[in-house]
Amino acid sequence: MKRTISVLVNNSSGVLTRLSGLFARRSFNIESLTVGTTEDPSLSRMTIVVNGDERVSEQIMKQLHKQIDVLKVTDLSEDKMIVREMILVKVSVNHQTRPEINHLVVPFRASIVDVGKDSVTIQATGDDEKIEALIELLKPYGIKELARTGVTALARSKAQ
Repeated sequence: MKRTISVLVNNSSGVLTRLSGLFARRSFNIESLTVGTTEDPSLSRMTIVVNGDERVSEQIMKQLHKQIDVLKVTDLSEDKMIVREMILVKVSVNHQTRPEINHLVVPFRASIVDVGKDSVTIQATGDDEKIEALIELLKPYGIKELARTGVTALARSKAQ
């Protein structure tokens, strides 16, 4: 089972190295990792996805809480969350397949962000299921390059 953990940290040099090293020393494989500054430039939010059950999640959270620069750790897997990932995928095209690919990306709310003589680059955002579905549909056309951002997530707001 995938666990999505949000970690609020001080935005300082070496924090990412120390935390990723913690995972390596404990033999936890990071499936996805995104890091960026928050609304406060002195803080960064890390979204970490790992495979494991609730016990693994608890162990990871305990280890993260011990770290000096870690301010808050939340297992987002326990609540409803908003999850997004972005991909850029360069696909082979010819005069026949170009219109097919143009129509294919529309239901995914994806967009073509670069056009070349023999390829197009598509940008898409969504959850893992949506991203994987788009990739599978594009494979028969010939994927030349693919880049994924990794998961970023926030807990959903509570209804009032």
